[in-house]
Amino acid sequence: MTANKNNSVTYFIADLHLAQNRPDITACFLSFLKTDALNAQTLYILGDLFEYWIGDDDDSPFVAEIAQGLKQLADNGTAIYFIHGNRDFLLGKKYAQKAGMILLPEIDTINLHDQKIIIMHGDTLCTQDVGYQKFRKKSRSWWWQAMIKSLPLFVRRKIAEDYRKKSASATAMKSQEIMDVTDSEVVNSLSEHNSLLMIHGHTHRPNIHNVNVNGKQAKRIVLGDWYEQGSWLKFDKNGYQLLNAPLKKKPEHN
Repeated sequence: MTANKNNSVTYFIADLHLAQNRPDITACFLSFLKTDALNAQTLYILGDLFEYWIGDDDDSPFVAEIAQGLKQLADNGTAIYFIHGNRDFLLGKKYAQKAGMILLPEIDTINLHDQKIIIMHGDTLCTQDVGYQKFRKKSRSWWWQAMIKSLPLFVRRKIAEDYRKKSASATAMKSQEIMDVTDSEVVNSLSEHNSLLMIHGHTHRPNIHNVNVNGKQAKRIVLGDWYEQGSWLKFDKNGYQLLNAPLKKKPEHN
């Protein structure tokens, strides 16, 4: 049975970093899918749904559970769109279909309540993080992805775990300025797409920023991560609001 949809409500989420060692985040997300999102017309997932993604051939019960939760939402009439993040950029058509998600380009525009909106994960805006941008360029190439996907599943899992640890160490050593967006890149993107509203994640700094674009007032909405709470943007005919929900259990430290 299809739920009664509020056709004016759209949700945006990003940076859940779902992982087996954080069942509290998983529980919060699955609850969100069965409550708030169930009554919405559309859900946009703007990257880093997973802490890492090793390939659509991952047959673990964990990723199957997430796919099942998303597919149930899609089957109940909520359209689900997905933009890749820096942690789950290998997520492909096979898993997207299994989860009832529609894959979008890394930067896309949508029209919502008479507003043209740019949506993206947000990592492309962080141009001062030169080391990451070099890795990003390499890891998005067909040859690198083909090489990684050709490795056995257990090897890919080990590589992903090692990269996660190295990434955490590297992030701890970088300044906040380097890890945040470059203002000129934000302005260029808004100007290029003739938009006055941008929604992205990646930086884990939920906020609504004012941006001056060629003398016009624009907005940049940053979605929150899910490390300490559930976090989403509700967008309807009355406007938009950043919301959150507490995690039911304390994080497990490994």
